[in-house]
Order: sequence, then structure tokens, then C-alpha cells
Amino acid sequence: MKLALRIEVATLRGAQRDAPRLAAMLKSLGAGATFLFNLGPDHTGRALGSLPRVPKLKCYGAAALLSGTLQPAADVGARCGGEMRAVRDEGFEAGILAWDRANWIRRVARADESWTAAAMRRARDRFETVFGGPALTHGAPNWQMNRYAFRYTQRLGFLHCSDTRGTGPFLPVVNGELVSCPQLPTTLPTLDELLAAGLNPDEIVRRLLELSRKPPPPGHVYTARAEVEGTVYEPVLRALLAGWRELDQQPVALRDYAAGLDLARLPRRVVVEQPMPGARRAVSSEGKEFLAP
Repeated sequence: MKLALRIEVATLRGAQRDAPRLAAMLKSLGAGATFLFNLGPDHTGRALGSLPRVPKLKCYGAAALLSGTLQPAADVGARCGGEMRAVRDEGFEAGILAWDRANWIRRVARADESWTAAAMRRARDRFETVFGGPALTHGAPNWQMNRYAFRYTQRLGFLHCSDTRGTGPFLPVVNGELVSCPQLPTTLPTLDELLAAGLNPDEIVRRLLELSRKPPPPGHVYTARAEVEGTVYEPVLRALLAGWRELDQQPVALRDYAAGLDLARLPRRVVVEQPMPGARRAVSSEGKEFLAP
């Protein structure tokens, strides 16, 4: 059984140090993953409230927490292209998180088509500059999207995206518009959401493995953050990997999870904005089947 591992890389330090370190650990354990990179400026300091509810100084470091405020915003893609390509060259899928993660989270809910298209095209163009080829997947930070962003997942030629929360792969319908790019939603709660619920690390591992025992037919999708599971909470991820192995669930990239999906058979689901336990903002989520009685 496949289990897709979706990893957000939000900061300069995440791309320089945490993602390569996490990739080396995953490779040593035979686990696949998709790394979603912030490709432009690191304005983390302008959106501290959007970060996971973890010990921020320990996980992200002072430089990231001040980036874009008391410290200049580093251009992640321009400075970390070598590290990003090295992760890809180790066999992991690389994809787009955003051009500017902090700005995307702050603005996308109210943004118009012009702003949304420009942000997504800028990320696509930088990806091609860094990696020498087109991006095939997109995973919006904190599952923050709008109707135009879903439309451009199709127009920009992505083969699959992971911008939503839900129960399994589906074709999104947004305001009555069918988008042919399949969504591979995050199906399991995240580490920080379970921390916010009052669980300690050992309890988090037990809870996630309990939820993993009866996966949907395509398997689960789990979201990690390079700056979290690649640093302070690496032992949690190691324990999860060991537990998933015992459950005969193999962590893979989104592209491998998506392989073999029959688009004609995927359910068409209305995208809704709904709150998540432990999350500060409503997130784009799988809703009811389109035109269901």
C-alpha cells in the first residue's frame, strides 16, 4: 500500500539545510517523498501566525523568524538552487509550494485572477530556471487556495496537485467549474495539529499509526514540514516511518501515488473552505460529490 509523503519547504534554512538532511534520512530508510519548495523571497517574519504551532525558534531559527522584517528577505530559489537540485537528484519529486509563501497565505483568499496567475506563473518560471524543466506538481502552503488558483493548476500543465484536505483523490469543482487536474489531498492530521490538541510526541505517533491502519484504497497522504520533521521532530517522523513499514505502507512521492489513477473514475467533488482542528484559517477541502442528490 502506498502512502504519499508531502513535505513543505518554506524558508531559506529549510532549503539550505533541513530539506537535504531530511532527504538523506528518507533515502537511508528507502522512503520516497515530494518536496514542495518556496521558490522566491523568504518573508517568514511577516507571517509568523501561519507557521505550525511548534517551538518556532527551535524549529525555524531566529534568521527565518526575522526574515522580511528586521532582516532582508532572502531569495530562496536564487541562493539554494544547488541544494534543491541535489534533493531532486537523490530521486525525490520536486514541486512548487509558492513563489512567496508568506505573501500567498496573506493574500490568496481575497486575490483576483491577475494577482493569482502572476504569482503562480512566477513560481513556475523560477522552478524551470532552478530545475531545468517544468513543474508537474503544486501544493499550496497551508492548503490556502482560491478559485483562480485551482483554474491555473490546469492551465499551467500540472499533472497532479495537493492543495486540499480530504479523504482521497478527486477532481475539484470550484464554483461549478470542473478542473481536470486531480487533487491528492492530505488525508491525515499534521504533527502540529495534534500538538495543538494536547498530544505529546509519543501519543502523536500512536494516533497517526492508528489512523493509518485502515487507509482509503489509494492510500493516505501525510504532510510534513522540512523545518519541523527535519529538525526537532525528526524522531517522530522516524517512528512513523517504522510504524508504516510494519503496516506494510510504503512512503512514496505524489507522482508515484498518482500513478495509475484513472481520471475518468475519480469522483468530482465540490471544493469548500472549512476549519481544521488546530488550524488558524479555514483550508481548501474536499466537499460533497458534485450534483449529488
